[in-house]
Amino acid sequence: MFKTIWPLTAIIALRFLGLFLVLPVLSVYAMGMQDATALLVGVIVGGYALTQAIFQVPFGSISDKMGRKPTLVFGLLIFLAGSVLAAISDTIWMLMLGRFLQGAGAIGSVIPAMISDLVPEESRGKAMAMMGGAIAMSFALAMGLGPVLGSSWGVPALFWITAAMAAIAVVLVFVKVPTPPRIRHVYHDKIKTKDIFKDPNLLGMFIINGMQKGLMTIAFVIIPLILTGSIEDGGFAWEKSELWKAYLPAMIFGLVAMGPAAVFGEKHNKAKQIFLVSIVLFITAFLLMGLATSSTLFIVGVVFFFIGFNMMEPLVQSIISKYAKVHQKGTALGISNTAAYFMTFLGGTFAGLMLDFSDRSMLGISLAAIGVLWLIWTAMKLSNPIRHAHAYLKQDSVDMKKLEDLEHDAIAEWYINETEGLVVVKYRKEELSEDELRAKLIHA
Repeated sequence: MFKTIWPLTAIIALRFLGLFLVLPVLSVYAMGMQDATALLVGVIVGGYALTQAIFQVPFGSISDKMGRKPTLVFGLLIFLAGSVLAAISDTIWMLMLGRFLQGAGAIGSVIPAMISDLVPEESRGKAMAMMGGAIAMSFALAMGLGPVLGSSWGVPALFWITAAMAAIAVVLVFVKVPTPPRIRHVYHDKIKTKDIFKDPNLLGMFIINGMQKGLMTIAFVIIPLILTGSIEDGGFAWEKSELWKAYLPAMIFGLVAMGPAAVFGEKHNKAKQIFLVSIVLFITAFLLMGLATSSTLFIVGVVFFFIGFNMMEPLVQSIISKYAKVHQKGTALGISNTAAYFMTFLGGTFAGLMLDFSDRSMLGISLAAIGVLWLIWTAMKLSNPIRHAHAYLKQDSVDMKKLEDLEHDAIAEWYINETEGLVVVKYRKEELSEDELRAKLIHA
C-alpha cells in the first residue's frame, strides 16, 4: 500500500507545506501593505479556502470524467500560478487575488478519490490516516521554517518556494503516480445527501473538520498580530524575527503529540476521546491567547493550540471514511472538505472583524464559549467507529437472489465491483464468521 500511495501523499504534503509556510508571518506582512485593515488581512489569510470550497465539487466532477491525473496536474498548475502572483504582489489587492488563485486549484477531493481508486477498501482508513499524518507533518514543519525563512528572506520568497514545490509535485504526477483503473461500482442503494446529514457521526465529523480548520485560520491571524503588536494595543511588541520563539516549541510539542494520538485513535479505536481532548485544548488555548498578560502565557496557549490541531489532523479523513457507507464516501468527504474550506475562510474573516471592532480578550472568550458548545455536541452525538471485516466473493459464485434478500444485523452493507467481478460484503466478524456468510450466499 505504501508504495502505491506515497507519491500522492508527497504531493499533498508539498501543497500543504506551501500553503502553511506563509501562515505564521502572512498577517504581519499583509498588515504592512497600503490600505490594509484587520478584516482584509483576515480575508487574505483564509482567502485560498473560499475558492477551494467553491471549486471542490467541479474538480471532483472533472476528475470523474477526464481522469484523475490530468485534473491533478491542472489543479497544481493553477496553484503554482497563484503562488507566483502572490510572490510578485505589490498591493494588498494583488496579494488577495494571488491567494484566491492558489485555492482555485482545488485538488483536495481528487487525491482522496485517487487513493480510493488504488487502495482496497479495508486499507483505505490507514491510507487516509497516512495522508492526514503527512498534512500534519507539513503543518508542523511550516511552523518551524516559516518564521525563520520569512524573516531572513522575506514573505515573497516563501511564495516562490511554494511555487517551486508545486512544480516538483507536477513532476511527481508524471513520474511516480500510477494511473488509477476506471472502476464502476454497482450499489444496492442510492446516494441521498439528506441521509448523510441525518447520521450524527458524519455530521459530528463535518463539524469537527470545519471547526478545526476555521480555528486554524483564526490562530494565524491573531498569533503574529498580537505578538508583534504594540503594548498600547494589547500586543507584546516582538520583532517579526522573534516569531520562531512561539512557533518552534508549538511545532515540537505538536509533533510529539501527533504519533500517540494517531495510534490511540486508529489502532485502539478511540478517535472520539482524541477529539474531545483536542477540543479541550482548543478552548484552553484561546482563553490563554485572549486573556494572557504576558507573552509566556500567550505562547503556552499557542502550544496548546498546535497540540490539539496535530492530534486531530491524522484522524479526520480516516474516521469520515469509516463512518460513511461505500456509496456515500465520495459525497461525505466532499461535503466535509467543502465545509472545512468555507470555515477556513470564515475563520480568518471573523478574526479580522473581531480585531477591527473589539479586542483579543473578547475574541478569546467568544471562541472558548463556542468551543464548549462544540465539546458538548461531540460528547453527546459522536461514537467511535464500529470495526468491520470484508468478504470478497466471486460474483459468479453468489446467488444474487440470496444477496438481494440478505438481512442480518452483523452486515453493514454490500456492493458489487463489476470490473473485478466481486461481491464485497462488509460485516462484523465478532457476530458472523466468513464461513457462515459464504453459506448464506454461495450457490448450493
